[in-house]
Amino acid sequence: MKKNIKIFFSLYTEGFRNLSTLGKKLWILIFIKLFIMFVILKIFFFPNFLGSKFDTSEEKSNYILNILTKQSEKND
Repeated sequence: MKKNIKIFFSLYTEGFRNLSTLGKKLWILIFIKLFIMFVILKIFFFPNFLGSKFDTSEEKSNYILNILTKQSEKND
């Protein structure tokens, strides 16, 4: 099992090590875009709605349950 994991990681490290400069720049660009999409946009466009409206996890779960059951009743 450990040997397989070691082989798996060595495959990727050797592959990245042998990339051309263009390939390395493209991977850096991909990681920057992913960082912007998942970190920066989450902070500004997806606020913690449940955390600001409810104090306990029970209140949060009841709210979600009510929302989901109302939507399912509309679809029926």
